Amino acid sequence: MPELVFFSGTMDCGKSTLALQMDHNHSARGRRGMIFTRHDRAGQGVLSSRLGLSTPAIEADDAFDFHAHVVAHLAAGGRTDYVIADEAQFFTPEQVDQLAGIVDDLGVDVFAFGITTDFRSKLFPGSQRLVELADRVEVLQVEALCWCGARATHNARTVGGRMVVEGAQVVVGDVGRPEADGADGTAGAVVGYEVLCRRHHRLRATAATARAAAVHPQALTADARG
Repeated sequence: MPELVFFSGTMDCGKSTLALQMDHNHSARGRRGMIFTRHDRAGQGVLSSRLGLSTPAIEADDAFDFHAHVVAHLAAGGRTDYVIADEAQFFTPEQVDQLAGIVDDLGVDVFAFGITTDFRSKLFPGSQRLVELADRVEVLQVEALCWCGARATHNARTVGGRMVVEGAQVVVGDVGRPEADGADGTAGAVVGYEVLCRRHHRLRATAATARAAAVHPQALTADARG
């Protein structure tokens, strides 16, 4: 039976790498798939991993209709045996419903990949809808690590190395490769992302503030007070 499967994890856990591997495995057996993504780190129209692998993909903005796109492809004589949807946290709840419709109405497997929560530890609307609708939710087993060496469970946004808990939910970036875009209201600030264990996310203790605390022990306590 076709399924809607949601593969979830934190940033830096290998979800895009798994998406690429899954596409390779299915296509190697003669199956034909469609690949969708949104806000990939490498730009529009591509699914990429931090390992340097990539493949062309269809960019899906808020107005994109997954179900209608696949139906049109099939009606034109095309073939689709499976769908891969990466960065699924950025999809709207309505688009997730469309993915479910592809499974139920068209008999096509849909494999969605995404992070579950944002930098505030709040569910992305797309991820929430996937948890609600998916036949299976698979937590990726490749563990991302906090700077302390513990298992990373939370995504953090940093501005100038300090963790922030306010701002737009979606600001595209990459772990270890921040962008200077002033996205959180600080003009010219360097915005980056980091994965943390729950304890250090609660303390707002990033790798940068931990290094500062090693030199000035009061720094980590000050960060914890906010």
